[in-house]
Amino acid sequence: MLKNPLYLYGSKDILVPVHLNFGEFIIDKLWTYREKVAVINGATDEFLTFGDILQQAMNFSISLARMGVRKGDVIALCSENREEFWGAVIGVICSGAVLSTVSTAYVEGEIKHAMSISKPKYVISSPSFYKSHEVTLKSFNHVKKIIIFGDEKPNNTLLYKDMAVANGVFKNVNYDDFKAVDVIGQKDTLFILYSSGTTGLPKGVMLSHLNVLTACSVSPSNDPNAVTIGISPWYHVMGLVGGLLSFSCGRTSVYTAKFNVELFMKNIEKYRTQQLTVVPPVLVAVCKSTLKSDLSSVRVIYSGAAPLHKETVEALYEKFPNLQGVLQGYGASETTLAICRFDKVVSTKPGSVGRAAPGVVLKVVDIETRKPLGPNQQGEICAKGELLMKGYMGGGKKDDFDEEGFYRTGDVGYYDDDKYFYICDRLKELIKYKGYQVPPAELEAVLLQHEAISDAGVVGIPNKAAGEVPMAFVVLQPGKTATEEEIKFFIAKRLSNPKRLRGGVKFINAIPKNASGKILRKELRKMAKSVSSKL
Repeated sequence: MLKNPLYLYGSKDILVPVHLNFGEFIIDKLWTYREKVAVINGATDEFLTFGDILQQAMNFSISLARMGVRKGDVIALCSENREEFWGAVIGVICSGAVLSTVSTAYVEGEIKHAMSISKPKYVISSPSFYKSHEVTLKSFNHVKKIIIFGDEKPNNTLLYKDMAVANGVFKNVNYDDFKAVDVIGQKDTLFILYSSGTTGLPKGVMLSHLNVLTACSVSPSNDPNAVTIGISPWYHVMGLVGGLLSFSCGRTSVYTAKFNVELFMKNIEKYRTQQLTVVPPVLVAVCKSTLKSDLSSVRVIYSGAAPLHKETVEALYEKFPNLQGVLQGYGASETTLAICRFDKVVSTKPGSVGRAAPGVVLKVVDIETRKPLGPNQQGEICAKGELLMKGYMGGGKKDDFDEEGFYRTGDVGYYDDDKYFYICDRLKELIKYKGYQVPPAELEAVLLQHEAISDAGVVGIPNKAAGEVPMAFVVLQPGKTATEEEIKFFIAKRLSNPKRLRGGVKFINAIPKNASGKILRKELRKMAKSVSSKL
């Protein structure tokens, strides 16, 4: 067979271990770098070495096995970034179980929906998440045990530290005696993550051991001496797989539970970080900050999850005196991490998200005819390769993959004559608020629950600080009344923070729709131009 000249092929130079077991892979890496500092809490300066994380992981894995956890069991992890997180993640992986990370920003309805997808037998929770959602977590019949981080043990729960830290009950597991549970790397699920997909409703993205092994084997930056800093939540693919990638390279990472611009900049100065891995709103906040900090150590900035505006890039070179490059990438939960990226700082092109990553095949197709397009022609970006997910939990591939096995990203873009990609628009209509994906359909469904609302449409409107903010167009029931603030509160009470109507609410007589009843969001966006966005 001949290669299609209109397809873009990434490099084939990928080295993965023959066993294709991510558990085996990551514990070997942790052992290699066991004397080095792995993670530093930027708020407290507390740290863990790679050896500390490895010991916790091995102990926890054995404890899970003794508790009855078996290969294929699903374990949910609901926690902000904290010191126990990685020991729990790697311990679950080595036990052969499937890890499902849940956003700490989720409210009751969102938690129930996520849990209904993955149906975990066990839940690991931070104290703060448990305190806020104890009743919800205990309402699931499929959950056998709840394991809590920290020192306090609520009734009918288990403490992580009792299962992962040596005490009078058990001794530390020796590395030479430990082995991760055998898996079939190409087909066995490693993670179930949550993505909004094409319908706007959360879907369970299944990633295999091979998916994550590939992501950790194609990193463009593998300098073990480069200290990195990031603020991505570790339950998100960018933080989860990105963190494991750093471990595989032996890099030291500085983290915090929440983003604070002053602390972020002080940590850059304190730890002389050379690499930032962030989302655009963080960079906007840094550029606007008047805090005097020594940022001369930063050489490379990796930005993802949302477009980075040209003005922000220009401001970054002024803010960071020794900055060599601002690199954007392109990916999603469904693609494990980036499927487009830059291999070298010197190869950057303004506005581009880079070339096809190793092991990836990309094509741009005409939205109507689905025929492959050549350079400088806009169409839907489609991808296949070892970074692409197994599929959605409980769903087929018909709607999300084409007949050749390419994943339909739903994003409109093009590539230039040098095979560099550019993202132009989104078919899926997801609103990107500070790197979070906000599905309009979900907000619309909740708005329609309001007794005074007969119809609603939601779009994202541009906002320099956040990327986009949701704005609602509302049609009231005859004889009913409602105020903008009342509707904003209605949404804020039922959905998590990124989904609040920061763009405002506009009352109209009818939602523009096509013949089949689909909302014409382009028309709503035109109407939105007369309304100022709010934060």
